[in-house]
Amino acid sequence: MLLLTKGIILLLLGIILFNLFSGLFSMLRQDNDKPMSHYLGRRVLYSAVVLVLLLLLMATGILPHNPRPY
Repeated sequence: MLLLTKGIILLLLGIILFNLFSGLFSMLRQDNDKPMSHYLGRRVLYSAVVLVLLLLLMATGILPHNPRPY
């Protein structure tokens, strides 16, 4: 279960990077069909999904916390 959730999080982080670079290429191209804000908005949405997913996994105990150093 832990490996599956880490895989989903890595997949979402890959999608976030893809949308970030898609926004960059959309900004650099002259004949773009979608504005840069479309890709950056999707990136923010996926980042919020990752944050909520991490909080839920830590609250349910599926994803363990790091131990305190002291």
